[in-house]
Amino acid sequence: MPRRIRTLAWAAAAATYLLIVLGAVVRITGSGLGCGEDWPVCHGRFFPSLSDMTTFIEWNHRLVAAIVSILVVSLAALTWWEKRGAGSGERSVPGKAGYVALGLLVVQVLLGAITVKLRLPPWTVILHLGTAMALLATLLVAAAGPRLAPWSRAALGAAALGFVTILFGALTANLGAATACVGFPLCNGQLMPEGNYLQHIHWTHRLLAYGVFTYVLVWALRARRRGPVVVLGLAVLQLAVAVVMVLHGVPNLLQTAHAAVGTALWAGLVLVSLKS
Repeated sequence: MPRRIRTLAWAAAAATYLLIVLGAVVRITGSGLGCGEDWPVCHGRFFPSLSDMTTFIEWNHRLVAAIVSILVVSLAALTWWEKRGAGSGERSVPGKAGYVALGLLVVQVLLGAITVKLRLPPWTVILHLGTAMALLATLLVAAAGPRLAPWSRAALGAAALGFVTILFGALTANLGAATACVGFPLCNGQLMPEGNYLQHIHWTHRLLAYGVFTYVLVWALRARRRGPVVVLGLAVLQLAVAVVMVLHGVPNLLQTAHAAVGTALWAGLVLVSLKS
């Protein structure tokens, strides 16, 4: 694998991580329509006045999205160039992750436009996040190189459970269910909440999160390797942030930290799985 492809893939993955966190900030601060319903311009301009905080946040989110787009397109182009120039057995041929990343980027851009045009319906926001997480995972695959170890069942199970938990977290946040369950570890003091569907969604997300923590704990104890232990540390941190967040009424700063650590946990699950 040429070093420049790996370097570019790492840069794109880092930018995508920042984009996901900024996307969470957009949602948390209610800045999703900070540029109005215009897309890709912002209030009819590429460089609008940034005196309004919601416009400032949304415009910067779009700016980072543009940077990610440039990096991913460059990665796909460089992948094509390296494949075209690789001789038989003389050079390491890059994998197809760069092409997959480009396809996911196209889907992500279209979902972003649809989300704005439809005025932020929850289903588009959730798909937007899910695609972003898939893009991040694909870029990490590209950065790791084409010669990857087959995923073990433990690694695959952890990654799949983590992805579903993230989607339910997005569903919880975008349906306004973040405060539906108070207290910890139960939901309003109940093992099976008897309230409305928002409590059930929130409780499902919590149960999945407990499942991820337990799964990673057992995985780390059995594997006794550095990677799963690091992922366990991220899972502990994420659980701690979630507990403090719930007990303090879900403040914006802790919501942002929850999104940032959760995304880092997802990246850790993918990276460790690639080396399993």
